[in-house]
Amino acid sequence: MEITEMTPRQDNYQLVAEWQQHRESYMLWPMRPDNWREGGKPAQRVFAEIAKQISQFEDITVFANKAQYLNALSSFKGSRVRVMELSYNDAFFRDVGPAFLKNGDSIRAIDWEFNAWGGLFDGLYFPWDQDNLVARKVCDLNRIDYYHNDFVLEGCGYVTDGQGTLILTEESILSEGRNGIVDRDDVDDILKNYLNVKKIIWLERGYYMDETNGDIDNMVRFVKPGEVVLTWTDDKNDPQYEISHEAFETLTKATDANGNQLKIHKIQIPSPMYASEDESEGVDPINGLLPRYPGDRLVASYVNFYLLNGAVIVPTFNDEQDEVAINKFQELFPERTIVPIYCRELLLGGGNIHSIVASIPK
Repeated sequence: MEITEMTPRQDNYQLVAEWQQHRESYMLWPMRPDNWREGGKPAQRVFAEIAKQISQFEDITVFANKAQYLNALSSFKGSRVRVMELSYNDAFFRDVGPAFLKNGDSIRAIDWEFNAWGGLFDGLYFPWDQDNLVARKVCDLNRIDYYHNDFVLEGCGYVTDGQGTLILTEESILSEGRNGIVDRDDVDDILKNYLNVKKIIWLERGYYMDETNGDIDNMVRFVKPGEVVLTWTDDKNDPQYEISHEAFETLTKATDANGNQLKIHKIQIPSPMYASEDESEGVDPINGLLPRYPGDRLVASYVNFYLLNGAVIVPTFNDEQDEVAINKFQELFPERTIVPIYCRELLLGGGNIHSIVASIPK
């Protein structure tokens, strides 16, 4: 049921941190041949592996459309993964799903607008109408009351410590294709009222060549209150160098909602990765989706990990930096099992682990 009279701040519902216990995780089955190469088959294998790993730690539901339902069902035969039918346009659940908030043991959600990361101005596909319905469908499925706001915002566009602090990028949140020309102070007010946060830390830019206009989750993530991981490179010839150092300066000077300075853990990126000619040719050039060209740089970030009950799924890229990142996450989350999964296929579709899965808090 949609709530129309009040805001989450007025009702004392607050955005929760991702490390809180989950009731369930959700994913959308990839199937677009104009985004996922070879009809989505390679991506489906990676999605299936991720879902099966999640199912070892918490409940997981994978939604598939009518045409793909039986295929998805057969992919999870004998596993604990639940498959349900749902209409949608593409497979980035975190961006199209609801944002969940809590007040004590009570859960509500926010249904933001979604326009494929920029609408007809600089969005990535059209139409996006079914994606824009996913959040309210998930709320109705779980009988969760939700607030609606006409502001365009994706789940990958912000990160929180669950204690009133939000980090995001101007490049993404203020992009013209999402909400037109907007004033940052006005956006501050919207986010503070609907996510019920006290402090917003604005970075200027996100990961280099991120086609979402630089959503934050490839750049910075909270690992606990007062601590973040930051995508990093020491290679001065890499365009990411300037972006990461700029973000480091901003974060070093910032304080969280409790007035504490942030502890910053630098996570080196792998060697630059690029789409091959075979990978590019496997994508159907239809429906106006952003073309996949040979030589496109892939947005490979270890910071795009997924926290679940008792574990951390960490993306790997068959790079010598993989082991360093795995060891760092084990140091940061000593009580959790680290689950590495090879994710090049997700990068080819413009995403990574964190962007394709999200959870309802317990």
